Amino acid sequence: MSGGVDSSVAALLLLEAGYDVAGITMRLKPRHILSGEQAAAMEREIADAAAVCAKLGIAHFAPDFSAAFEKNVIGAFISAYSAGETPNPCFLCNQTIKFGVMLDWALENGFDKIATGHYAEIALENGRALLKRSPDKKDQSYFLSGLTPAQLSRTVIPLNRMGKAEARALAERHGLPVAKKPDSQEICFIPDNNYISFLERFGGPLPGPGNFVSPDGAVLGRHGGIYRYTIGQRKGLGVTFGEPRFVTGIDPVKNTVTLGRDGDRYTTEVRLRALNLIAADALEGPVWVEAKVRYAAKPDRALLTPAGANTARLVFDTPQRAVTPGQVAALYTGDYVLGSGIITR
Repeated sequence: MSGGVDSSVAALLLLEAGYDVAGITMRLKPRHILSGEQAAAMEREIADAAAVCAKLGIAHFAPDFSAAFEKNVIGAFISAYSAGETPNPCFLCNQTIKFGVMLDWALENGFDKIATGHYAEIALENGRALLKRSPDKKDQSYFLSGLTPAQLSRTVIPLNRMGKAEARALAERHGLPVAKKPDSQEICFIPDNNYISFLERFGGPLPGPGNFVSPDGAVLGRHGGIYRYTIGQRKGLGVTFGEPRFVTGIDPVKNTVTLGRDGDRYTTEVRLRALNLIAADALEGPVWVEAKVRYAAKPDRALLTPAGANTARLVFDTPQRAVTPGQVAALYTGDYVLGSGIITR
């Protein structure tokens, strides 16, 4: 329980369904990266979750998983930016912490399953736990597409087909103390969303300045370090041209950032690593899917083809804008999540 509306309503729904429920709020953020205000904000979140549990009459736990979070999420976040990629820390947290470390903790402490406030749906078919997208516009199956059937089989998602407005109305109707609390819109360990400042404070040695180059390799100027840029970026480049230029490539080996024109941002072919399959044991051959190359993207039709151990290739019918290495491509067949992969160069 994060201290927000969604997980609080999830606990309420579980109680109403007859489950024996307890609340877990994970202590994730290492103290050494927090300012005084950030540490106080973390304690307020824990207090909010505890207040909801008190209202519902259930136990509340706040185990400290900060060491695992620092290693598996923050460490991976720093490594990705240092390699010229743009990671998705929420996806990594779900894979390794919420449905990894927290699930293990729950099972070790006598609980049978965990539940979260995500907007998605789990279906059990032929003994296999499958993931489906929510019909609500806030569908969060994208962030859960890295889970395994084993993890899903130990998970309950009470909100499944419920919408956000309905969940908030339910919280208000039951007098939950967080009913009017706004949604968080930022990376939890970077509350001001200034990831460059975070990397420079805690990222250790980072890549130094290098060249901006054109798609044909001509030097266009100097950049301040590849970790400062992401594919599709236009603002904050520190160089000006007579027409819009966008980041279209980052090469960590050459330490260059490629700046191209609008049309250079589009591609139809995407390569994936760390392929995770939920609805199948393996890819036997090419299969048509709908794929999202970022959370806010519209799913588009693509041919998914295996390309080796845990790797695959996506070829889209329509060009995709600013496909970004390090981000997640979620793969769908109808309403079912086939799986996902990490976009690579």
